[in-house]
Amino acid sequence: MTDPSATPASGGDVRLTGISKTYGSFTAVQPLDLYVPAGSFFALLGASGCGKTTTLRMIAGLEEPTSGIVRLADEDITALPPHKRPVNTVFQSYALFPHLDIFENVAFGLRRRGVKSVKKQVEEMLELVQLGDFARRRPQQLSGGQQQRVAVARALINHPRVLLLDEPLGALDLKLRRQMQLELKRIQTEVGITFIHVTHDQEEAMTMADTVAVMNGGRVEQRGAPADLYENPGTTFVANFLGTSNLIEAEITDKSGGDLVLAAAGGKLSLPADRCSAPVRTGGKLLVGVRPEKITLTHAEDAGTIPDGRNRITGRIADSSFIGVSTQYLITTPDCPEITVYEQNIERDARLVPGAEVVLHWNPAHTFGLDATQDIDAGTELDEEAP
Repeated sequence: MTDPSATPASGGDVRLTGISKTYGSFTAVQPLDLYVPAGSFFALLGASGCGKTTTLRMIAGLEEPTSGIVRLADEDITALPPHKRPVNTVFQSYALFPHLDIFENVAFGLRRRGVKSVKKQVEEMLELVQLGDFARRRPQQLSGGQQQRVAVARALINHPRVLLLDEPLGALDLKLRRQMQLELKRIQTEVGITFIHVTHDQEEAMTMADTVAVMNGGRVEQRGAPADLYENPGTTFVANFLGTSNLIEAEITDKSGGDLVLAAAGGKLSLPADRCSAPVRTGGKLLVGVRPEKITLTHAEDAGTIPDGRNRITGRIADSSFIGVSTQYLITTPDCPEITVYEQNIERDARLVPGAEVVLHWNPAHTFGLDATQDIDAGTELDEEAP
């Protein structure tokens, strides 16, 4: 175990091999392999019941794996009890001691281990979380965000190789949660240790993490950098769970150079072949995806102004909602479900109202293709806040 009085340890990599967890006949985590690089900010993202918290608890030693191995920096820690693992956990309920001031809350771990001189370390840790002026206040005198930073400081002062965060921002309101996302990322960058963060909040995961693993049904659906997962989802679940996707049933009619030619929504679309994760054959079915903000709406009267080479679909505006920075449109189109479009409120066309005939168009490079045998609605009807 790391000596609390020593220089802070650098982050350690975490490797899960064949890790699984069952409770009787229920399988919470299917056997999975997962690698978390040292010094990275890694997020396990998914809806309630997907297995993300159980996975985190197996790393912490709070749950015993049914099978598999947990390694930290090449050391097998599977059989180690929680207090002997070089990891600390920050929970949604910060569990601060109400009878102790902030200084003593942060110093608690060091004092318990017999460290005599704690003043310098505690002061440095409070400065790191920008609470140096609050050392003698009690937890109930702090805001939720400040209490959260105290919990992080109390965990970091033990110099863990890995910090585990289990929905740490869930109790905060939206504005404060966004501030704390940036604050946690700053702290992780400064201390350089490995952070593994569990959340159901897509924006939270993509704002903070270097790498995100999207979990569903006890399995990792897809793993990668946030931008790559968003721009290149590999399954319908990832496409729908990470933001909003328009998925359109299509048939492959031809392959021209590096592009697939598709029949869809009463027209012809183009899809770069390297953005298609499904098997490709002429006559085969695909689900064509495009994000709402990638689409431009043009009134049908101005259809002739649309540049050549863009994917286009004709439709009619069924509904529109003004949501501040953008307007959300629902468009009915031939032979496919309603298509969602987000347009920034820069120069609004007053003709784009419910009932108007429009052309939807976008750059083919923003299109992605998925296997049509998947559930087109996977990931769209999840209760993310379910207990």
